Amino acid sequence: MTVSDRWLLPDGVEDILPPLAGQIESLRREVMDTCQRWGYQLVIPPLIEYLESLFTGTGHDLELQTFKLTDQLTGRMMGVRADMTPQAARIDAHTLHQDGVTRLCYAGHVLHARPQHMLAGRTPIQAGCELFGSASAEADFEVISLMLECLRVSGVNRVHLDLAHVSIYQSLIEAADFSEETERAIFDAMARKSVPELDDLLGSCPDGSPGARLRSLARVSGGVEALAAARTALAGAPSQVVEALDQLQRMADRLTEVFPDLSLGFDFCELRGYNYHTGLVFAAYVPGHGEAVGKGGRYDAIGRDFGRARPATGFSLDVRALVALGDRPARKHSAIWAPADADPALEGVISGLRMTESVVRGLPDDHQTDPASRGCDRVLTKRDGQWVVENLNSI
Repeated sequence: MTVSDRWLLPDGVEDILPPLAGQIESLRREVMDTCQRWGYQLVIPPLIEYLESLFTGTGHDLELQTFKLTDQLTGRMMGVRADMTPQAARIDAHTLHQDGVTRLCYAGHVLHARPQHMLAGRTPIQAGCELFGSASAEADFEVISLMLECLRVSGVNRVHLDLAHVSIYQSLIEAADFSEETERAIFDAMARKSVPELDDLLGSCPDGSPGARLRSLARVSGGVEALAAARTALAGAPSQVVEALDQLQRMADRLTEVFPDLSLGFDFCELRGYNYHTGLVFAAYVPGHGEAVGKGGRYDAIGRDFGRARPATGFSLDVRALVALGDRPARKHSAIWAPADADPALEGVISGLRMTESVVRGLPDDHQTDPASRGCDRVLTKRDGQWVVENLNSI
C-alpha cells in the first residue's frame, strides 16, 4: 500500500464536506421538525445491536446488507444497522411499551454491506416515521400523507406514487402450492418484472388457476386504469385478493381527493420487503430518477415477532438523495468577522452577537485574514470607542 492509498475510503463511503454537509443537516432538521409537528416523537436508536434484534421480523431480508462483528464483552454477534425500522419496532415493543397508538420518528446514518444500486453509496442518511398500534386505513393514509409532506419540504414537488399490496402475490402463490424451488424462481422473475421468464415458468398453468393469474398480473401496471385491469385479470381469485384490491381502490380514491395533483400508479410486481411487509406498500418517485425517493408500507407481523403483537406502518427517506434531487432555495450563510483584538469590550459584544448570529474570530497567527474568504459579509469595527457591525462592502 502506498502512502496515498492509506487515506482512500472504501468504495461507496465518502466524506461529506461543506457546503453539502450543511445542506444535509438543514434538511434533516426540517424533516424531523415536520414529523414532530405531526405528533411523531424523536428516537435515536444505537448504531449497533445484537443480530437477533436487528433481524427480528424482517424475514432476514436485511442479513446480506448488514456488517457483522463480535462483541468483545460478551462474544455475541452484533451488527451495524442497515435499516432503522426494526430498531423502532423494538423500541415500541420493549422499551416504551405504551398502550394505544405510538408515533416515532428518527434520522441517522445506516451502513450497507453493498450498495443498493450502481450509483448508490453505502452510508445513506435514513429518516423515517413509524406508526404503531393502528391497523386502520387512516393510519396508512397518514403515513403516506406525511411522507408527501416531507418530500414537499425537501423541494421535491413532482412526485409519482406507486401503490401495491403484498397480499395479492402472497395469496396467489399460496393457493398455487408450487414447490419451494419453483416459488423462488417465480418470485425472482416477478421482482425483476421478467414477463418472458414468467411465461416459461407458468405457461402450462390452466386458465383460471393461481399460476395463470400470476402470469396475467405481471402484465398489469400503470395508472388508475391498471386497477380495473387487475380486477379483470384476477377475477375469481381468493377473497384476500379481492379485499386487497378494494383497499388499493379506497386508498387511491382518498389520495386523489386530497392530493389532486399527485400522479398515482400501481405496480403489482412490487415485492420489495415481501417477507417483511404484510399489506399496503408504496413508493415515491421523481422524474429522471430511477430509484424510489421514499418508500414504506404496513408490517403488522413484526410486533408479534418481538413478543408484542402490534400493527405497524411507516416510511423512510434518504436525506442525502433528497438534497441532490430537491429544489430548495439556497440559504445564504452570513457571518460577522471579529478581529484578533484583546479588548474586553469586544469579548462582550461577540458573546451577545453569538446568541443570534455567527461570529468568526480572527487569530493572531492566521495570515489569511480576508473576512470574505471565511464566509463573512460583515465585520466588527471600532468606531468612536464602540464596537459596531458594518457591512463588509461599506468598508
